[in-house]
Formats: sequence, structure tokens, C-alpha cells
Amino acid sequence: MSHSPADLLITGCTVLVHDDQERIGFEQDAAIVVRDGRVESVTSAADAVGLAAVEHIDARGQVALPGLINCHTHAPMVALRGLAEDLPTEEWFNDVVWPVESNLTEKDVELGARLACAEMIRAGVTCFADHYFSMDTVAAVVTECGMRAHLGEAYFSSQGPQGREKSLEFALRHRGSAGGRITTALAPHAPYTVTDADLAATAELALEHGLPVHLHAAENRDQTDTSLARHGITPIEVLDRAGLLATDLLIAHGTGIIDRDLPVLERASGRIAVATAPRGYLKFGWPDTTPVRALRAIGIPVGLATDGAASNNSLDVWESMALTSLVQKSAEGDPRWLTSRQALHHATLQSARAVGLGDSIGCIAPGRRADIILVDLTGPHTQPVHDLAATLVHSARSADVRTTIVDGRVLMRDRELLTLDVPAVVRELGERLPGLVDRSHGRRIQEYDT
Repeated sequence: MSHSPADLLITGCTVLVHDDQERIGFEQDAAIVVRDGRVESVTSAADAVGLAAVEHIDARGQVALPGLINCHTHAPMVALRGLAEDLPTEEWFNDVVWPVESNLTEKDVELGARLACAEMIRAGVTCFADHYFSMDTVAAVVTECGMRAHLGEAYFSSQGPQGREKSLEFALRHRGSAGGRITTALAPHAPYTVTDADLAATAELALEHGLPVHLHAAENRDQTDTSLARHGITPIEVLDRAGLLATDLLIAHGTGIIDRDLPVLERASGRIAVATAPRGYLKFGWPDTTPVRALRAIGIPVGLATDGAASNNSLDVWESMALTSLVQKSAEGDPRWLTSRQALHHATLQSARAVGLGDSIGCIAPGRRADIILVDLTGPHTQPVHDLAATLVHSARSADVRTTIVDGRVLMRDRELLTLDVPAVVRELGERLPGLVDRSHGRRIQEYDT
């Protein structure tokens, strides 16, 4: 260990750790030493006595977890939270969301991104994978507020070739920006809004430039059935035929992945991952959920996500973790799957892999980036603790997160946000809402037809 003071010393906490088999464990009465944005060591509180640090956090009664990762969202859509309620998917898109999105300005995206980042930091989310428009604006907000993000500029084939070109240009320009906190992806919307030719061109660009791809596919069973009826192949087979399964691919939702897709995914040469956001599937009344068990059996990581707040009403990954466990138990008819420890694995290492950051975040260990959250378990709803994993997944709430740290920088301390001014954002967004939600123009950015 170096003798100069550490940047940050967190003491007295219980730390979630992974062993060499990736099993979840907890080290009691521990200390975390952070230097140069990385975890230098996880040691005992006794060994940390007398260690010099620029900043010290006494975390007694708290658990240190790797920061949560929102593996698929549309952060600026928080501006539309609660606008399109109790509607089937098709009407949700065609009658409300896509008409309103044709009004979006960069300023709306900026304010939405600020509000979203504030919500996520307060809920212990340190990194998010965002798929939206005006992403230069989102990148600027991420740079300023201190979060980590995996960003892609979304496009439809209806935009012509410039949509795809803009997505590539964004990805190349921002890759590695914000001091390395921003990574980027190509972001075609979905197989039903992007032509086979555009999907194939995207795959070629991804391989040529070493970029991952983030898109929606087989979101629900209807999309799979429609694809089979129209093309004789599933959305996953469409991706395969386009060459996208040879890229590092993050598939959002996948509740329409069926048995015949599994061997196709298993033999993919790229690193494939799926993001699951169960609250939205329940809300839309979809009959299926992401087949987590089948995907895990073929070695595909499933990360946790919220989707946008226009469909999910919340960017709370904590809730996604609990719901993933519960919905999987229900879908499988088996209370032994998914366990609390499995849910924590999905929330940490599997989510990190899903966004292509499996080597740098997702666990608290020497050399990893210091993305850490401190969760207070002294409240009556989290006591007593018989099984710490179960307490975290099924009893703790995002509001129990006291402190959020990214790259060793404290973004929230004792529930106080340090990098964003929420009242100012809410005030300005409120003034813009009437113009944003006006649908009298009759335009929409796209047609949902699957």
C-alpha cells in the first residue's frame, strides 16, 4: 500500500463480495480503501485504523454494495412519467408516446436527463445504459453529474441513412469521454422499425469500429408471432441473419424469446446479453417475462433494467431486482428460482457484463472502479436480519441508500444530492410541459405495427 493518504476510506460497513466462483458473500466490519477512482483494498475495520484518507465515511449499520446498473432505459422519458397510462402497447406508442416525442427539443431532453440522473443517484444507480435521441445532451449531463453511462443515439430506418450515420458519429465521438465514464453503442431501435439492410449495415459498422450494439428485440410474444407470420423467422433469427449476433449485443426485454431462439443465441460468436425490466411487462399485461433461467443455462447474462419512466413510471433498479426475483418464481412455478443471492448477482456482475463493463465494475474488489453505494439497514423494515441477501432484495428500499459514489467521487452523501439541483430542474420542466405534451399536430415519429 502507498503511504500517501487514500482519497476515501469507508469504515465499519458490511461489504458484499464475490468469491472466485462468483458466489455472493458478505464481509462484516470491513473497510474499503479508495485511491485514484479505484478500490485499492477491502480490509478489516481493525486493519484500517490509523489509515490516512482525504475523506472518511463512517458506515456503521450500513452495507456497501457495488453501485446498481440500469441496463436499459430512456432516461429523458421521465418527462413523460404518467402521461400514457393503462394502454395496450400499440396505443401507448401510436396515440401518445410517439406523437409527443415528435415535440422533443434538446432542452426537454436535457431537463429529463437531469431529473433521471437525480432519481437514479438517489436510488443507488451509478451506471445506466441509455437509448434515446439528442444523446449529446445526455452525455453532457452525465459528464456534469458524475454518473457512469453507456450511451447510444437511437435510430429508425424511417430516418433514412442519416439516422444510422448520426448514431455512429455519436458513438465514435463520445467513446471514452467524461474521463472514461462514458462508453457508447450503436443503437438501432428494433427489428420491426429498422430494415434488414440497416441491421446488416449496423453489424458491419459495429465490427469495423469495435462498437457494441444496443437494441430492442423480441420485446413481447406478439412481436415474435408477427415476425413468424410475416417473415417465417423470429426477431432473434432476424438479428442472426443480419450478422448482429456476431457483435457485442445488448437485447432489451426479450420476453418474446422462444425455445427455437435458444440454440441460435447459444452459438452466437458475439457477447450477447439481455436486459430485463419486469415492471413494464406487468403493466402492459404481457403474458410472458424474460426467460432468465433458459438464458442463464446457455451462458447469457441477464442484467436488470427499468426501461423508460413513461412505461415503468420509475427508474428504481432496486425494485427491478425484487420484481425479477418474484416474477421469475411465479413464471417458473418454483420458489427456489430466483433466490435473493441470484438476484444480487444479476444486479451486480451480470449487469456489469450486460453493459460491457464486466472487467471494471460490478463488484467491490481491488482494481475495480470505485462505484459503491451504502445502504442503511437500521430501519424497522429491515430488522432483524436473518439472511442479509433476503433483507437487501426483499425488505430494503431504494430510499435506504444513504450514499452513492462513482469513480471514488461522492455524488450523494446522507441522502443529499451533491451534483444536481432538482428544484430548478422540476421548475423549468414544469414550464415546458404544456408544449411538450401537445398532440394536436397529428404527427408521430414512427408507427407501431407488430
